[in-house]
Amino acid sequence: MRREMSWRADYTFDLPERLIAQAPPERRGQSRLLHLSGAAGLDDLMFSDLVTRFRGDEVLVVNDTRVVPARVLGQKATGGAAEVFVVEPCNGVGPDPEVLALVGVKRPREGARLTLPGAEAELLERVGETTWRVKLWGVDHLWRWLEGAGQLPLPPYVSRAAEASDAERYQTVFARAPGAVAAPTAGLHLTPALLDALRAKGVQVCAVTLHVGLGTFMPVRTDDLETHVMHEEAFEVPEETRAAMASGRPVVAVGTTVVRALESFAREPAAARTRIFIRPGFDFRVVDGLVTNFHLPESTLLMLVSAFVGRERILAAYAHAVALEYRFFSYGDAMLLHRTGGRWT
Repeated sequence: MRREMSWRADYTFDLPERLIAQAPPERRGQSRLLHLSGAAGLDDLMFSDLVTRFRGDEVLVVNDTRVVPARVLGQKATGGAAEVFVVEPCNGVGPDPEVLALVGVKRPREGARLTLPGAEAELLERVGETTWRVKLWGVDHLWRWLEGAGQLPLPPYVSRAAEASDAERYQTVFARAPGAVAAPTAGLHLTPALLDALRAKGVQVCAVTLHVGLGTFMPVRTDDLETHVMHEEAFEVPEETRAAMASGRPVVAVGTTVVRALESFAREPAAARTRIFIRPGFDFRVVDGLVTNFHLPESTLLMLVSAFVGRERILAAYAHAVALEYRFFSYGDAMLLHRTGGRWT
């Protein structure tokens, strides 16, 4: 029991607030890269050096989800301010779609109607503490409507409003399938030139789609990790990526969302959603290498990278990054990890 109650101390580190990146670097790909390998220990690089760490026989897998401008401001019938934060569609994207949404109004009730830009929202039923099933009347196509009516959501630790430049920089260069409410942030560092350089070296670049949900920012509220229920996310692994996974080549994931998709598929090939919880002791079946940003203390993502290379090693790497003032979280710098016991050394 004492061990179960102490998990928070096992997954924490001191992080000065000034190291939480509030904006991306001036140009995409200018971030720093901390390389943690079994042979060389820690190397401080620039992200543009990534290609030098590949042999050329690897499969690099990215997440091609696209962040949607999910936050929509409107009014109640009484004139008070209202907000609808679209989490995901319930029955397709239109016309008049139903969505799961966070609803920001005082004393919301079933049947209430909100006026939104070019549409009306009807609160159908509460499905969570702050989540509602919402009907969007007058919307022909959800994603097109959000592009005109919505605002881009930035992570809660970015203490500023979204700016015009975020519409490009909080989106990967390979973003294709709309549906995420947060970016797969490890992919934000990759540029077309760097991807071309990796391909020229022989690396096969493939994609999965995992729509990142708001649960990625949710803290773990239980003192017993055995009782923690992970948030659910929709994902898809296309045929090309399935074939690459089976090729025997080392698989390098760009981001923890790719790890979740690939390892979920390996366990349930027919699944379309995942609640997979990856922490030390996890049996990795697919992923050998990982490009990832730095994660929050006490988070399930910090547990995931701890499972990948060992908790003591990852915390030592984080301490090194803090000492050298790497930038942390979504708009911050990156790490390159080789899984303990993996095929990529």
